Amino acid sequence: MQTHLSPEFANTAQGQEASGILRKCVHCGFCNATCPTYQLLGDELDGPRGRIYLIKQVLEGAPVTRATQQHLDRCLTCLNCETTCPSGVDYGDLVDIGRQIVEQRVARPASEKSVRWLLKTGLTSPLFAPALSVGKALRPWLPKILRDKVPASAGVREHRSAPLSKHARKILMLRGCVQPAMLPNIDRAAARVLDAAGIEVMDAAGTGCCGALRTHLADHAGGLADMRRNIDAWIPLLESTDVEAVVSSASACQLAIKEYGHSLAHDPQYAAKAARISALARDLSEFLPDLVQALKPRCQPSSAGRTVFHPPCTLQHGQKLRGGVETHLRALGFDVSLPAVEAHLCCGSAGTYSVLQPELARQLRDRKLTNIAAADPECIVSANVGCIQHLQSGTATPVKHWIEMLDEALV
Repeated sequence: MQTHLSPEFANTAQGQEASGILRKCVHCGFCNATCPTYQLLGDELDGPRGRIYLIKQVLEGAPVTRATQQHLDRCLTCLNCETTCPSGVDYGDLVDIGRQIVEQRVARPASEKSVRWLLKTGLTSPLFAPALSVGKALRPWLPKILRDKVPASAGVREHRSAPLSKHARKILMLRGCVQPAMLPNIDRAAARVLDAAGIEVMDAAGTGCCGALRTHLADHAGGLADMRRNIDAWIPLLESTDVEAVVSSASACQLAIKEYGHSLAHDPQYAAKAARISALARDLSEFLPDLVQALKPRCQPSSAGRTVFHPPCTLQHGQKLRGGVETHLRALGFDVSLPAVEAHLCCGSAGTYSVLQPELARQLRDRKLTNIAAADPECIVSANVGCIQHLQSGTATPVKHWIEMLDEALV
């Protein structure tokens, strides 16, 4: 795609990166075939190719409108288009650039601005945990859009502690911002399973949100600040301990960590440290080959029943990790399958998207659950906290992280 940047962008790192991405696009439109919002809305400007054109126009100096902002807002950033694209267009990076520029030039209504501020401030705040506790107590009386985001009271297993064993193999685990309060059993289950396989889980004090939440809300500076804070907490442990990987049990956070090197490449103080973190970043599912070998004699998977795995977009399209979870869980004896139809499509959670675009998110959730229900599962598993809670809000079938299912099967 031929591009002529306006002077204000021509000599900036942001403009040069965007220009390189735009020049890869050959207008083929294959991306629209796998774009969830294009499938729902049928509008060219609500598909990747149309959004690419909008961002191109902005970078070339065209007027930026509220309509431009809304079309970019409706993008899930699911990255399905990147999987489909034959030309290797880095759409996710381009849409982040476009959103940042548009956010600076188009004033949002006060109500929208307030909600977005509350999301990026509240979800990453230490006050989120006590606020969620209040929400759980008041859950039956909350408006539906909030009730769907508040998990019901957890069962007994959630109160089991993580192990304290020491092992030669060690990883650093990012707890993140929302998951420790919303679904704390996921990280505890991960620690128990990894401990059983001879891997010690370490936690660095002072970490928090991975940075993706603010970045995808067009707060680029805030996202980078979150990344730097985590790096500052991790580097001393990397210097003093033989840590083999930096891990998150949430696939969305793991994708963000893998991209730290790219995100901070132009920061002279953090570029090398960020690249080091990204080089060590491994998704929890990438440990499954080790877990199969170590845990198969201890695993009794029959109690899990018929299970459908929903692969989050951040796992299959962002990290490009497809097939590993279900293959290795089957090797452990679990009865696991993918949805027979549209396993590649987003469930509609997409971080804060399900709050900001509730109607589209609900349609995508219900479409996903209909496809999952065709297999008549006794359990649904996924690999990201947002997907798990979003799907659970639309079904009575239990939805959990695959690591929790594995934890429950160990004897």
